[in-house]
Amino acid sequence: MSVGIRAALSVLAVGFTGYLAVGALLWTTPPANPMVQLVAVACYLVTTWLCIFWKAQRTARADPITGELGRGALLPAWAAVLALAAAVLVPNASWVAAGPEARSLDFATWSLGAIGALMAIVMVRGRPWVAWTGVVILAVEATAWIGPAAALALGVVGAVLWVAIAQLLTWLVDRAASDTAALTELQRAASEWLATQEGTRRERRTQVQRALALAGPVLTRTIEQQGRLDAADKQRARIAEEALRDELRGAALLDDAVRHALGAARDRGAVVSVLDEGGLEGLSIEERARIRAELARVLTGAISERLYVRASRHDEIAVTVVGRSASDDGDDRVDLWHEIARQA
Repeated sequence: MSVGIRAALSVLAVGFTGYLAVGALLWTTPPANPMVQLVAVACYLVTTWLCIFWKAQRTARADPITGELGRGALLPAWAAVLALAAAVLVPNASWVAAGPEARSLDFATWSLGAIGALMAIVMVRGRPWVAWTGVVILAVEATAWIGPAAALALGVVGAVLWVAIAQLLTWLVDRAASDTAALTELQRAASEWLATQEGTRRERRTQVQRALALAGPVLTRTIEQQGRLDAADKQRARIAEEALRDELRGAALLDDAVRHALGAARDRGAVVSVLDEGGLEGLSIEERARIRAELARVLTGAISERLYVRASRHDEIAVTVVGRSASDDGDDRVDLWHEIARQA
């Protein structure tokens, strides 16, 4: 509900309660105690307008998803108590002011509709128990002063209906707000899923294009030669196959500089294995760029016969590069060990 609609409803409520109050001041025969009647009307108007306007705009409970659709600000406890006090004092004061002979006249029974309207406002402001308590108090007072039949005929039924309708409308608005929030959340989830799928499709297209760029020439050469490849062609096929494996097992570690360094290492005959187990997860774009740049430098300067690049979920180390080469006695030795920290 927009602020403009709420303001219009507030003005409507003020006009309606003012109209009810005017009914208490229109009499052909003056009441027995006119000053008591005037005080009762003033007390009613002050209480009602406080319940309408007190912090209703400034503390409205705007839902982050549905905006202003939900119910307005909760009526403060002291204002709810004041409304109950008005439900007790205003009708009694009106009947006292009217005198024994005029208790069934309009200016004496105006409080039945007036307190019903006040309790409807209290209901809308989120105090249902207070509203129904006020209606019960009103019905008991009217029965005591003018009898049950006259009480039902002159306004108690209307007061009950107003409060019941206010509760129903409030429940419907809250339900609409809840349903709107649920639908909005579903739409958001659907949009996120579609965005994820689009990103996955885009990444898949990129991988396919890169695979074609890597393997396309080799496959074309293989078809042309009918599978009879010389040593150089076999070397190119091996390098292409390893490059494709890098894209599948360690895509997060790769950029143009790293790919170039891996290709250069393989061109000189090194066997390179790249495996990503989530070492770059949770890092910023800047940190990932720093790690890839350092990895490219390490690979460019490596002279090992076999290189192993592994990115693990270690708390401190993001990437480990290990190089092994054959020693003079025929055993493998580690000639490169480099660790790249997760944080600079």
